[in-house]
Formats: sequence, structure tokens, C-alpha cells
Amino acid sequence: MFRFNSAISCLGLNEVKLLGKKYTWTNMQLSPLLEKLDWIFTSNSWLNSYPDTTARAMDMVPSDHCPCLVSVSTVIPKSNIFRFENIWLQHLEFHDILSSSWNQAFDSSSSAKNLTAKFKLLRRKIREWQKSLVNLKTLISNTRLIILFLEVIQEFRDLSLAEWNFKELLVKPNCYVS
Repeated sequence: MFRFNSAISCLGLNEVKLLGKKYTWTNMQLSPLLEKLDWIFTSNSWLNSYPDTTARAMDMVPSDHCPCLVSVSTVIPKSNIFRFENIWLQHLEFHDILSSSWNQAFDSSSSAKNLTAKFKLLRRKIREWQKSLVNLKTLISNTRLIILFLEVIQEFRDLSLAEWNFKELLVKPNCYVS
């Protein structure tokens, strides 16, 4: 351990603080053993170039080990790109939106202009419709936040049986409650 610390010191490395959690591994028992196994280091030159570098502990689903996400902040602008979600095809309302948008008549002699107009109208209608839907990404994000919250609580005390069971329901894959 002393050699490792000496090497880090000689190389002039700095620890990137882990946000979100103190521990990155658990034995997943009701009264868990918790350990910090992951350390993230960077150089002074990196920190001078990218001062907003952060590391965040993610949730442990489905593992006993939490991955760490290192983020480097940039100022690159992000465009508003339309992305089609395959899950929309299974939604009953989608077919009505598709039909009503696609069957719209346009006053152009050019087939290419008509096709472009149909796609633009369809994209606009889907964006409007999408705002009324429950966002799957938000649901997943909220579920992960709850799991992370329970994992942080577990760092300070044992979870109650109800909390433990709730967490187990959230992390088990293919577990559907009817």
C-alpha cells in the first residue's frame, strides 16, 4: 500500500472525488459488507485542461459492484435531433397519428417535395404526441435514483425488511407486478 501511495505521489496524480456514494462494492447481504474498491486518478495537466472532470458512482443493478461514470464537461452545442423510438410502433395512438399525417394532401407537383412535406408533418405530429406520453427514460432514471437512494441509506444503516424487499423488486430483471 505504501508503494502504491508513493507511486501516485511521484507521478503527481490527483484523486477525482467519487460523487453519490462512499462505497463501490457490497456482498449484497441484509447486513452488508461495504467497500470502496474503485479509485479514479488524473494528472495536473488533465485538470488544467478539463477542470470540471467528475466521477459519479452509478447504481449496482444487476451487479454487486457499482460502475463509476467519469464525466468531462465540454461546451459543445447539442442539436435538437429527432429520434424515432421503436416502442411507438406498439402504441395504439401511433398508428392514428401516422395515418392522419401521411394521408394529408399537399399542393406540390413534385413527388419529392410531397414526400419531404409528409415526413416533416409526421415528425412535428410525433413530437407533439410524444410530449403527452410517459417518458420511459424518465421512469428508468427515477427507478435508478430510488435504487441509488436505498444504496446510500445502506451505507449508514441496515435496510429494513420492507426497504430490502422494495429494492429487490426494483433490481430483479423481468420481474413484473400485476
